Amino acid sequence: MKQNENVLPKIQLKPYSKHELIELYQVSWKILKGWLESHEEEIGARIGHFYTPKQMKIIFEKLGIPELTEMP
Repeated sequence: MKQNENVLPKIQLKPYSKHELIELYQVSWKILKGWLESHEEEIGARIGHFYTPKQMKIIFEKLGIPELTEMP
């Protein structure tokens, strides 16, 4: 394995539910909702229970990509 190779899991650009986003960002829905509302015009409304991959790209650009750690 190369030294510079990232060993942390990668975030996939796929549909995510609000519950999955809560887990990714490790915050409450109240906090996440506040973050999303400030970019609501650009993100748009969820489709059913999910944000689309296109919406997720915007969310990751606006909020940053959450850092994941390996689970034991």
